Amino acid sequence: MISPEYVKARAVLLDALDGLGPHRDAVVLVGAQAVYLHAGAADFVTAPTTTDADLALVPGRLANEPSIVDAMHAAGFAPGRQPGSWTGPGDITVDLMAPEALCGQGGRRSAHLPPPHEDKATARRTLGLEPAVVDNEVRRIGALDPRDARTFEIKVAGPAALVVSKVVKIAERREQLHRLKPKDGLDVLRLLRVIDTESLASSLAVVAADELSSAVVADAVKDLRALAAGPEELLPRLAADAEAGFTDPDEIKMSMVVLVEDLLREFDRLRSR
Repeated sequence: MISPEYVKARAVLLDALDGLGPHRDAVVLVGAQAVYLHAGAADFVTAPTTTDADLALVPGRLANEPSIVDAMHAAGFAPGRQPGSWTGPGDITVDLMAPEALCGQGGRRSAHLPPPHEDKATARRTLGLEPAVVDNEVRRIGALDPRDARTFEIKVAGPAALVVSKVVKIAERREQLHRLKPKDGLDVLRLLRVIDTESLASSLAVVAADELSSAVVADAVKDLRALAAGPEELLPRLAADAEAGFTDPDEIKMSMVVLVEDLLREFDRLRSR
């Protein structure tokens, strides 16, 4: 059963995509909604759910007009307290982000976008989204409410890009436990369980070889080795916490360890050719 929160979050995502029409070629869906498009529920009791939407912007592909700020205002969004945070109907947030490597010089949080999109509220610079520019595919997405007939074609980050972005996020917050979300760990495991290991490793090798994303992927792979080296490391524990009360935590933890081990073994084999 799809949660009401997820249904609303998808509707507000469609509101944003509608407003960003001229810029849609520069937009890549990332975050939990992208994960669920690839992996669905996997075989977990915890159903896919999210209360927001995440979009990565590719600065060089943005249209000249309207400005992102004007487009989001016209679509019914108001800027939030943080750069790139836009609040839509029902107080649901759509986060607009840009890969750190494409942001140029600028503030610590605000993405440095070309005119007329340079308003500090427009988007947030975010490390870990670089692979999404390289690893994505066009998908048609629609509403989760059968009464809403809207659909849009949009680039969706691939599984390898999503694993990298999730690992980067978790690694950045490992010393700030209050900022960690168990569902991020479970989202990684969803992808590992559903996506064929050889296919995932192959895509990971592609983004590891690309100039834009190579440095980010190298760091993420290093962190992944450490964060899932054993059942009591952070990544397995997060996934187990997300399924707490439903599935044997030891089973979840070992599943994470074994699948990460398999992925990295195949990745190393491909990289050593």
